[in-house]
Amino acid sequence: MDKKKVVLAYSGGLDTSFCCIYLTRDLGYEVHSVIVNTGGFSDEELKNVEERAYQMGVTSHHVVDETENFYNTCVRYLIYGNVLKNNTYPLSVSAERVSQATAIANYAKEIGAVAVAHGSTGAGNDQVRFDMIFNILVPEVEIITPIRDLKLSREEEIEYLKKHGVEMNFEKAKYSINKGIWGTSVGGKETLTSHLGLPEDAWPTQVTSSEPKTLELVFEQGELKAIDGTQYDHPTKAIQALQAIAQPYGIGRDIHVGDTIIGIKGRVGFEAAAPMVIIKAHHTLEKHVLTKWQLSWKDQLSSFYGNWLHEGQFHDPIMRNIEAFLTDTQKQVSGKVFVELNAYRFQVIGIESDHDLMSNKFGSYGEMNNAWSGEDVKGFSKIFGNQVMIYHKVNGQD
Repeated sequence: MDKKKVVLAYSGGLDTSFCCIYLTRDLGYEVHSVIVNTGGFSDEELKNVEERAYQMGVTSHHVVDETENFYNTCVRYLIYGNVLKNNTYPLSVSAERVSQATAIANYAKEIGAVAVAHGSTGAGNDQVRFDMIFNILVPEVEIITPIRDLKLSREEEIEYLKKHGVEMNFEKAKYSINKGIWGTSVGGKETLTSHLGLPEDAWPTQVTSSEPKTLELVFEQGELKAIDGTQYDHPTKAIQALQAIAQPYGIGRDIHVGDTIIGIKGRVGFEAAAPMVIIKAHHTLEKHVLTKWQLSWKDQLSSFYGNWLHEGQFHDPIMRNIEAFLTDTQKQVSGKVFVELNAYRFQVIGIESDHDLMSNKFGSYGEMNNAWSGEDVKGFSKIFGNQVMIYHKVNGQD
């Protein structure tokens, strides 16, 4: 009899390496590994992952490059919305998991697999994101989750792999690292506590730059298109270029603590230099070119969008509705933003834009009014507070 095909979401790390061996040797599946690149892997890294997959006994290995599609369908709206989960986290992993799960579901249909598998634990968000999207897109396919079902610790996984003769950097495997175009997450024993920070060597990028550097970022309708005069044919290229410049400063490092989908608190370390610089620069530009109520409604809808995406609900049609709104708000979000980089921090200096509403043609805040008179303001102030004055009079309050 032919073995049953299972498509494994594969990264080459500890969890998915365990899954390869377990699915092949213990469960007898024909394993077809898939790595979905969302902008975090070089060609050399992808080649190494492929070699490792075949060493683990997979029948086939497939690379899906989702980088530009991930940006086009997801990241651009995180920028438009200035989305930071709990005012901290740019949804580095939670956003890309949706794109990865969708690509894996489509590949499972393509090759006629009877099952899909992933290496999520039973205590995190990824298990829900993967399971839910598989249930939406390939509901007839079985979902296999060895790490979750066997309730394995990382130490037990390492022992199992050693027993089966697998050689890898187990010291490095103590940390779970997920890298994509929108940032890198880092999980380890420290993030399982409420008080410990990550050691320096746990961060994927070491700090090698400290000299202050000023950058000129050019946005066109909300998208980063140029850095210091260099134009990029797609925003993904601009993001990667900015990442290469800013990450060695140690910018964008932090530990996020938040509410998981399953109702417990969780911590994760992340480094996301380009996302943090882009979001803050973009937000500053928006504060100059959008109206008060555009900014107000953007904040509310963007917060919902980020939270719902974080919980894996990318395929809910409400997300397309909000994306249409966010896109429409970006028509005048064009101009230059000046940013200064320093070791472990950055500062947005200012902006230049043809759409800047802070035009001195109409007045300078706290200095001079050019488009109205003092009498105009006196009348406006009386009318603006009129209903509240009536309320206090009617109810006998001072």
